[in-house]
Amino acid sequence: MLGFSREAYLLLDAAVTIIGLIVLITRFKVHPFIALTLAAGFLGLTSGMATETVMKSFQTGFGDVLGFVGIVLGLGTMLGKLMAESGGADQIAQTLIRTFGRERVHWAMMLAAFLVGLPLFFEIGFVLLVPLVYIVARRSGVSLVKVGVPLLAGLSVVHALVPPHPGPLLAISVFGADIGKTIFYGLIVGLPTAAIAGPIFAAFISRHIPGTASPELMQQFVREGEAEHLPSFGATMGTILLPVFLMLLKALADISLPDHHVIRVWMDLIGHPITALLLSLLLGFYTFGVSVGLTRERMLGLLNDSLAPVASIILIVGAGGGFKQMLIASGVGDIIGKMAVQAQLSPIVLAWLVAAVIRIATGSATVATITGAGIVVPVVSLVPGVNRELLVLATGAGSVILSHVNDAGFWLVKQYFNMTVAETFKTWTALETIISVMGLVFILLLGMVV
Repeated sequence: MLGFSREAYLLLDAAVTIIGLIVLITRFKVHPFIALTLAAGFLGLTSGMATETVMKSFQTGFGDVLGFVGIVLGLGTMLGKLMAESGGADQIAQTLIRTFGRERVHWAMMLAAFLVGLPLFFEIGFVLLVPLVYIVARRSGVSLVKVGVPLLAGLSVVHALVPPHPGPLLAISVFGADIGKTIFYGLIVGLPTAAIAGPIFAAFISRHIPGTASPELMQQFVREGEAEHLPSFGATMGTILLPVFLMLLKALADISLPDHHVIRVWMDLIGHPITALLLSLLLGFYTFGVSVGLTRERMLGLLNDSLAPVASIILIVGAGGGFKQMLIASGVGDIIGKMAVQAQLSPIVLAWLVAAVIRIATGSATVATITGAGIVVPVVSLVPGVNRELLVLATGAGSVILSHVNDAGFWLVKQYFNMTVAETFKTWTALETIISVMGLVFILLLGMVV
């Protein structure tokens, strides 16, 4: 072992572990939850941690992440389900289409997805909103791809960049960033990014790939009769944007009021993502439930149904947190941090790169965000004055690059939009890469100002 330092060994160990993780997920089709748990255990044992601390560290990391993100995910999903089933999502889309008109319907779709996507994981937001793509394409006579791509862009940008979406909240909890600032910066970066990757790209690509609607799905989604009581546009927007508003209020109170001021203390509680989403959900029981005539039994059924698809995401996120903790506990994180400082690589570019590599390899934006943040977090303490909020955004932007056959989202889009694999690459994979690269460009530009 002469000339082979402990640092070099740990780096090699981490590299082997991450490659192993990727091979398990892609080649052997092991569920990411199990693969992450195995990888964490392997890294702990081979890096020379005491055996009794290995699973302890994993447990700590798992619990730390889920203690926050698990709750947010559950609340957000329930809210999203009520919004979709009550017709609230439909209402947002119809109002935007009326306002924007047929020519600019693809801009309306991007905004609808941006708003509706806030509380929801990409996959869940996608499944809830796909009916809208079909309905709008049918009613406006615009091609499926031209309507669908902006919807995907809006959802994906929110997933990468805008809290209270669980994706950025993951990175915020790891980096210790400020939520209010991240929302503000995320919107500044996210809107132009979504515009380029959504409507602008859609107008171009839909000339080459218009997309053909699947007749079965068209039948399932397009109900000829309108629902009698849709929740009003104002009520829907108010319910969905309430958590964002409360979090921004909290940020405002933190900036403008002294530490133990009574309003600030209460705003810190009310503007906490868990409280904010809980209040929004309680309001949703009225706006998306009682007011449109859903019975209590029906609402309970919907909430139960909404949680089933989230179970897998929650376990993967937790295991990602455990793996992240292992990277830190084994000392690998520090070494990567020191190397980045020596290489004088901008921490923002580093965060983007690490997340991008893990994303391309594993296909999961969530795994990329949580693992990438875990690898980059030691740099924060070593580089003075690095902007934590921009690190969150850079990790998010990196985490959506180049979605291909190892990403569940790729197959979701392919099936629902009735496209071939080649067409999915030209639309969806291209769109995700545009978001990632343009996002990084805007983040670096913003970094010059803030």
